[in-house]
Amino acid sequence: MMISDEQLDQYRIDSTLLRVIRDVSPRNDVRGIVVAWDDDSVLIRKKNRRVVKLARSYVYQPHGDERPPEYMLPQELIEPDGESEDDE
Repeated sequence: MMISDEQLDQYRIDSTLLRVIRDVSPRNDVRGIVVAWDDDSVLIRKKNRRVVKLARSYVYQPHGDERPPEYMLPQELIEPDGESEDDE
């Protein structure tokens, strides 16, 4: 679901620091504030003052909010040394 014009305008007016989630890896998130938008894209100004153009279909949320679980990397269980099932 695309973010609404009203929500983008509120983020712009409040200068809300956003997290733009592009995939499940937090390393690929973009942090910044909304500068402008059109029907397909949003301009985000990053802390270093560079501006990036991102698709409106990404997830836009305030940076302080927790990442939605559907955009988290799977956490694999690590077995303690000496307790693997292969030792039988």
